[in-house]
Amino acid sequence: MTWLWLTGLLRRRPIRLLGTAVGVAVAVAMLASLGAFLARSQSTMTERAVRGVAVDWQVEVVRGAMDADVAEVVAATPGVVDSAQVDLARTTGFSAVTGATTQMTGPGVVLGLPDGYGTVFLGEIRSLVGAESGVLLAQQTAANLHAAPGDTVSIGRQGMAPATVTVAGVIDLPQANSLFQKVGAPPSAQPIAPPDNVLILPAAQWRAVFDPLGAVRPDLVTTQFHLRLDHTLPRDPAGAYTAVTTAARNLEARSAGTALVGDNLGATLDAARHDAAYAGVLFLFLGLPGAVLAGVLTATMAASGSERRRSEQALLRSRGASARQLLTLAGAEAAFVGVVGAGLGIVSAAVLARMVFGTGDFGGSPTAVVAWPLGAAAVGMLIAAVSVVMPVRRDLRNHTIARDRQVVTAFAYPRWAGYGADAVLLVLAAIVYRATSSAGYQLVLAPEGVPTISVSYWAFVGPVLLWTGSALFMWRLADLMFGAGRPLLRRLLRPLTGELSGTVAATLSRQRRTLVRTIVLLGVTVAFAVSTATFNATYRQQAEADAQLTNGADVTVQLPQGVESPAGTLSSIAAVPGVAAVEPMQHRFAYIGSDLQDLYGVNPATIRRVTALQDSYFPGARAGDLMATLATAPDSILVSAETVHDFQLQVGDPLVLRLVDAATRQPKAVTFRYIGVVTEFPTAPKDSFLVANAEYIAAQTGSASAETYLVDVAGRDTAVVTERMRQLFGTSATVTDIANVRDTVGSSLTSVDLAGLTAVELSFALVLAVGAGGLVFALGYAERRRTHGILTVVGARPAHLRALIFSEITVLGLSGMAGGAAIGATLSVMLVKVLSGVFDPPPDVIAVPWTYFAVLSGVTVAALAVVGEVQVRLARRPAIPMLREL
Repeated sequence: MTWLWLTGLLRRRPIRLLGTAVGVAVAVAMLASLGAFLARSQSTMTERAVRGVAVDWQVEVVRGAMDADVAEVVAATPGVVDSAQVDLARTTGFSAVTGATTQMTGPGVVLGLPDGYGTVFLGEIRSLVGAESGVLLAQQTAANLHAAPGDTVSIGRQGMAPATVTVAGVIDLPQANSLFQKVGAPPSAQPIAPPDNVLILPAAQWRAVFDPLGAVRPDLVTTQFHLRLDHTLPRDPAGAYTAVTTAARNLEARSAGTALVGDNLGATLDAARHDAAYAGVLFLFLGLPGAVLAGVLTATMAASGSERRRSEQALLRSRGASARQLLTLAGAEAAFVGVVGAGLGIVSAAVLARMVFGTGDFGGSPTAVVAWPLGAAAVGMLIAAVSVVMPVRRDLRNHTIARDRQVVTAFAYPRWAGYGADAVLLVLAAIVYRATSSAGYQLVLAPEGVPTISVSYWAFVGPVLLWTGSALFMWRLADLMFGAGRPLLRRLLRPLTGELSGTVAATLSRQRRTLVRTIVLLGVTVAFAVSTATFNATYRQQAEADAQLTNGADVTVQLPQGVESPAGTLSSIAAVPGVAAVEPMQHRFAYIGSDLQDLYGVNPATIRRVTALQDSYFPGARAGDLMATLATAPDSILVSAETVHDFQLQVGDPLVLRLVDAATRQPKAVTFRYIGVVTEFPTAPKDSFLVANAEYIAAQTGSASAETYLVDVAGRDTAVVTERMRQLFGTSATVTDIANVRDTVGSSLTSVDLAGLTAVELSFALVLAVGAGGLVFALGYAERRRTHGILTVVGARPAHLRALIFSEITVLGLSGMAGGAAIGATLSVMLVKVLSGVFDPPPDVIAVPWTYFAVLSGVTVAALAVVGEVQVRLARRPAIPMLREL
């Protein structure tokens, strides 16, 4: 009997059955695809974090301990692939004779590296000019000494005669911050910047120069062991972080206090686990609503044939079928729909994963590969059961089969509407939103040194309440439109239906149960598409802003600190082909109290020509207003929030800084006036810095030299201009471009998978919109064609039926899309605010993807138009046969 029932459904009701299966497939495909994004993102985050670290651990020998003892502990540590002993010595300074002048520097550091260090720890040393081994001079030091390969440099040793070496090459240290960290100290106690003056010696030569110094001044020399670990780690960044940090603590424990570990890999994985937590949050915020909508769409498709299903069940009951047998048949139908939908969804998700994420599996681990498809399939089976079996069970329980026609024609006003549930939910959503978007709120919290992270799931309540309350409020408005608002509806339909507007309005009112349901479903689907597209567009906008903030402009030229820029530098850069504009900017250092901070001198009238200054960089003020103040009051200064807090500054307070005077090369007290806070600035560090008027700084210090040049290429090929700049400056300057910085500074979400996630989400949003607008309306035709048949019998012509059908479509499309746009806009603001931790920097304005909205509107309208035309053709069938089928 079950098999006959299924074959009969396939033969007589294939569209309804397969439509429900497609709804299940959409939900399964979306969940599996988003699962692939989540698992693949977490795996890739770990890989990127590991790949970006040159030295995994820096194991420093505690003063008084024996190097050999620590070396023995290192050798016995599981997972160590390579190790190298690195010696550091602090010098009183360097000097070099170039031509007729002698150049000298302040204190510096001399490293002793073993042979082959650069090939083992890739990325730690980058050769610029000359040999890649031997005596190597850091670029900044070479600029300070005006030294080049072949020159002789003297190394100052406290209490001893200087040592003389010959430079073999000039190098850059890309990871100088971690290389010269204070091992074992918390982040707040780390040096503000790495040393300016660095020289590298081969290990044997270092020992010959500094072993005598270490014998009398052991506090001036340090020994470290640099380690490269086996990178077979858990795919999840949080798991990898835990594994690495616990192993580091284990080494410290086994060393019995003779060694400290600088865990560079753990610090990088710490940031990656933060990104991984946000990946999960994005999955919940942006993925689950789509899956829920797909489930609701499936249930709506199944419910579209409720009248016919009740008639069929009544017929079976009249022929002796029991309630158990009816449930069994419904279960068989649900199983068929679930299996077909789940299989189709998993195959579709695998194809999408291959196309979008570059792999056909569903994660980076065997567990994820199996768990995500099975989990998505289980959800699909649950949706099928709820959509097909539950209505049958409810009908049987309520004995509605015998009162089939009464249930269909009566419109029971929702009970929740009488209690004002929609208003209550919207008010609660506003309260929760205010709480979760207040100052200092963090959605994802990763406490320093704690191997686990916490996610405030309280933030999810706001969007859920807004979704639910908005859907109910939209239901209320649609019901009012077809009920009390019928006179207004009649007037609005008059241009389309003419004298039939009253009849059409009455017909729509009679069918309001189906129409209201479809309008609400279309509205929430459009809202999902709008909010998802807006969030993703804003994310891309801020990712670009982050790259612009880090690099400063399309191309940035950074001269070494303390070196006067040659005359004509500005004009030389401007003359490079492809350069549209160039802006000089001072980058110096100033003491505020005992704290040394970066000081940026800008021309406030022109700085915004080549770089973006968002209002969000300046809390409580507008970027344009503060730049105008800097221009009109040259002694003004912008100060970071941390410095304002530390020194208890109030707007208008004088601020005395010590700057280096160009003539005396000694610190000079310069008074500024504090006018506002700056949290971000192009090329500036993340913590403490200052921004002032370049002309005022030049007048006070006697030097107008600029250390940084921001270059705008007006959308041309930045790589070509960057190469021309490098040819122009050689090794005397560091040239960076926004394309490389964009790949480097972007979070794992930005640079790895967010583009793929966007493509998946927005594609499914289009599918859901078409299903909600077109397919649901088409499947609901079974409930409306009785009306069409009766109208045909009483003399309605094809033009009348066309007017009726397209009136329904017009009301459905305009109401659903307008309501969805309003809900989506509100939800977009909430998502961007609640997920503010994802954005760096926070957006001034929300990006609006107008192109996608146009495509969404066009596809939805086209689907409705096609369905309407098909129904017009079906309505032209003879009325008597049509009524006999019902």
